[in-house]
Amino acid sequence: GRELLASAPTGSGKTLAFSIPILMQLKQPTNKGFRALIISPTRELASQIHRELLKISEGTGFRIHMIHKAAVAAKKFGPKSSKKFDILVTTPNRLIYLLKQDPPGIDLTSVEWLVVDESDKLFEDGKTGFRDQLASIFLACTSHKVRRAMFSATFAYDVEQWCKLNLDNVITVSIGARNSAVETVEQELLFVGSETGKLLAMRELVKKGFSPPVLVFVQSIERAKELFHELIYEGINVDVIHAERTQQQRDNTVHSFRAGKIWVLICTALLARGIDFKGVNLVINYDFPTSSVEYIHRIGRTGRAGHKGKAVTFFTEDDKPLLRSIANVIQQAGCPVPEYIKGFKKLLSKQKKKMIKKPLERESISTTPKYFLEKAKDKQEKVTGQNTKK
Repeated sequence: GRELLASAPTGSGKTLAFSIPILMQLKQPTNKGFRALIISPTRELASQIHRELLKISEGTGFRIHMIHKAAVAAKKFGPKSSKKFDILVTTPNRLIYLLKQDPPGIDLTSVEWLVVDESDKLFEDGKTGFRDQLASIFLACTSHKVRRAMFSATFAYDVEQWCKLNLDNVITVSIGARNSAVETVEQELLFVGSETGKLLAMRELVKKGFSPPVLVFVQSIERAKELFHELIYEGINVDVIHAERTQQQRDNTVHSFRAGKIWVLICTALLARGIDFKGVNLVINYDFPTSSVEYIHRIGRTGRAGHKGKAVTFFTEDDKPLLRSIANVIQQAGCPVPEYIKGFKKLLSKQKKKMIKKPLERESISTTPKYFLEKAKDKQEKVTGQNTKK
């Protein structure tokens, strides 16, 4: 069979699009070891895929596993294992850890299906780039039967070129307009002037009343913490999720949000991709996204599976260079865009990459005036300096 590069809008059912064919092709459990491998960029998304596979495979007898702790997995799936397992869902880091052991802590020689979800993440620069890891995983899947498939809601030109060079006889399947937002999401750009204006706009939304659950995206862990401390005093059930929280804390937060115990969840890019929260009514981009791809994935947490949703994106004077690319996505989806924004210049490719690598520096999220924040900071630095001298 041909290898696959598949693109479809957020919330359109990509997980089922690869899960059902895998189960049908494998037919029944065997004791040959893993025959299907699904790679996900984050543990949260891997957990969701694992959970969905367990649901749709109920009664089939397939043994579906997820790597939680690499050391435990090495004993369970290593050379001396029973090979009584069929499908593995994991993140690249844990899998690479096992493959680098001597002997390898996991055997992938029987893998017939290799699926990479949110695969455009592989082509990001910096710590989150998975290209080298993927190359190692490809080499470990030595079966002549192995078929590889890449799935995502967004694909850039360089992703397609890489796939054409590295996949065999690849076919591209694209559902809907490429790199576009779903039309079930009502999109709005809201000018708030400054960082202080964002907090006022956020409080105004709370004051007017809203229909939970709500996801709020910010650009950094520090800002997620700051916004959480501001909103927790508003009398709403709010929580925060980011990479500095323990895995147990993150799992508990996701579970509480799904159960309706948390109304507003503040998050970083950690939850921007693939995660399917049933019935998210509103996404707020508190901090402006650094690219149209990030924007599409963020707002794709609402308006899923044909349901209606809304996305509000705050912007300040500092965000103007990024406005045009986001406005184009909004306009393509049939939502109104202020006329004056359409006249803004587009960023050059080099400028876009620079903005992604180094997002705007923003003032702290706080109701305390900037003057007092700076005085407190100076005081803290003096105290720290005196303690160092002692």
